[in-house]
Amino acid sequence: MRALSEGAIIIAAAQILGYIKIFELPNGGSVTLNMLPLFLYCARWGLGYGALASFVFSLLQLLLDGAYAWGWQSILGDYIIGYTVICAAGLFHGRKGGFFAGIVAGSVARFAVAYVVGVVVWGEYMPENFFGMTMTTPWFYSALYNGSYIFASMLLCLIVGGIIFNPLRKFITGADIANTK
Repeated sequence: MRALSEGAIIIAAAQILGYIKIFELPNGGSVTLNMLPLFLYCARWGLGYGALASFVFSLLQLLLDGAYAWGWQSILGDYIIGYTVICAAGLFHGRKGGFFAGIVAGSVARFAVAYVVGVVVWGEYMPENFFGMTMTTPWFYSALYNGSYIFASMLLCLIVGGIIFNPLRKFITGADIANTK
C-alpha cells in the first residue's frame, strides 16, 4: 500500500515538473525534470513498481500533455512505450550507485524507443535543415532530434539527483522502509 501511495505522489510530481520546460522542440520533446521523480521511485521500489508508475505516467503524458501524435504508432511508441521504459532505472534498485546508473539506463531506454519511432513514424517529416545542419537520413535526424532533449534531460536529472542524493539517501535507497518490513 505504501508503494502505491508514494507512486501516486511521484507521478503527480513528475507531471507537474513536465510543465516546467527549459527548452522545447517544435514537434514535441522538451528538456525537463519530469523523469527525476520516476527515477527516484524506481531506485526506491525497483522494476515492478517502477514499471507500473512509469506506465501510469505515460498515460498522463498522452492525455494531459497535448500529445503530439499522428496515429496509433506514435501513441504507442512516443507515449506508452516511450515513457514506460523509464522503469529500466529499477534494474539498478538496491545496488551501489544504482540511482545514477538507473538515470542513465532509463534515459537510454527512452532514447532507444524515441530513436526508432523517430525513424519509422516521423522520418518522412524530416526537415531539410535541423540545428543548422543539412539532414540527409532519418537515422541521423532522429538521433539528433531525440538525443538533444532526452540526453539534456538526463544530464539535468544527474545534476539535480547529485545535489539531492545525500540529503535523501535513506529515502532514495529505500533504507527507511527496509527496517519496517
